[in-house]
Amino acid sequence: METSQYLSGNYAPVETEVTATNLTVIGSLPPELNGRFLRNGPNPVAAPEPSTYHWFTGDGMVHGIRLSDGRADWYRNRWVRSGDVAQALGEQPRPGPTNEGMDFAANTNVIGHAARTFAIVEAGGVPYELDYELETIGACQFNGALTAGYTAHPKRDPETDELFAISYFWGWGNDMEVTVMDPSAHITSSRRVAFGGPSSVHDTAITEKWIVLLDLPVLLDFEMAGQGSSFPYRWFDDHPARVGLLPRHGDSTDVVWHDVSPCYVFHTMNAYDTDSGGIVVDVVRHNSMFRTIYNGPAEGPPTFERWHIDGLGGPVKEERLDDRGQEFPRIDERRLGRQHRIGYAVAAREKTDIVGMESELIRHDLLANTSTVRKFRSGATIGEAVFVPRSATSQEGDGWVMTLVHQAGTDTSDLYVLNAQDIDGEPQAIVQLPQRVPAGFHGNWIPDVI
Repeated sequence: METSQYLSGNYAPVETEVTATNLTVIGSLPPELNGRFLRNGPNPVAAPEPSTYHWFTGDGMVHGIRLSDGRADWYRNRWVRSGDVAQALGEQPRPGPTNEGMDFAANTNVIGHAARTFAIVEAGGVPYELDYELETIGACQFNGALTAGYTAHPKRDPETDELFAISYFWGWGNDMEVTVMDPSAHITSSRRVAFGGPSSVHDTAITEKWIVLLDLPVLLDFEMAGQGSSFPYRWFDDHPARVGLLPRHGDSTDVVWHDVSPCYVFHTMNAYDTDSGGIVVDVVRHNSMFRTIYNGPAEGPPTFERWHIDGLGGPVKEERLDDRGQEFPRIDERRLGRQHRIGYAVAAREKTDIVGMESELIRHDLLANTSTVRKFRSGATIGEAVFVPRSATSQEGDGWVMTLVHQAGTDTSDLYVLNAQDIDGEPQAIVQLPQRVPAGFHGNWIPDVI
């Protein structure tokens, strides 16, 4: 029987929603951690056709662990109730507007903003709001301000608490929508920016002056769309790769474009302004994407690079920081848009299946030009690592790193809490979860609002 690598092993979906309380903790949870660790990812409700299944399109499922006062109070996993999911589960559709024909899985990220929780996705799908315990409230277009969908990677300015986002949708042609959301979850600015084609734009970066636009050679393929592909984007050799700088508050035509060598970037680590008027952007660079393999990101291990951009339209100067395969870069997000020293990434396998992450976490010290590697036990795979500061005023990198760890031998998952300044030492705590958490995408620590 035909299968797919994205439907087997730890990619295989879990079939039940679980609520478990008073979780077992090995070690000692920091009492400062009061909130929820949430992670989103694809988890099909019904078995899809393996030959055509794309990992990016599985129904969204959010997993959550609530911590408080040194305890692990609960674990929950819930499907995000898009229209199809609600129907498959025999439930009434949730209220709220959707982008007609684009009500698909909000499966990529889950964020907290304005004391609310949102499951988000890109390419035209709308955000879904969740309650504190991860039940779906309904689709959300922020009082109609989102004309279609949103992004999977809004960037939060740590000074203003605004969310900056680049959204794409085939119905806009070659335009991308650049939005700014204020701390009360109101869209205060919306600009359409013309790209060179109907690009797939997974991520962005911001500095104190600029919004970074990635116009790279993965584009909508209308022939694939006409054939019913659920994610009809592929590599186009003839599409120039370029990086644009849009002033935070400038007109949509004020973009300064810079050529870069052909590549694809799912994720930026961070960006910041330089004294010379340009910017630095740290990225995870893929040589290509969806050139030969169309059902998931599996075309070789990506590398960690630093791009120097002059802000005047000159070519991007590319600097290799680390040639080890790695993905899911994160920082202490109090430094987002400002010069950062510490970054984290998950090691990627030295073969095509780069999304089946290795059991190694890399901590980069970009000032000292050193790195520390934390190895997990044989057979383990880890997800994106999230940094949590010890306090609002603690120094960069002083806090904890949290990541989900799957053990292949027992087919179980745990939440690891590591001392961020000693990531290769003994874990601060391990929270044992009542079921496996499948390989997925992005998550965040969402502290409780006091």
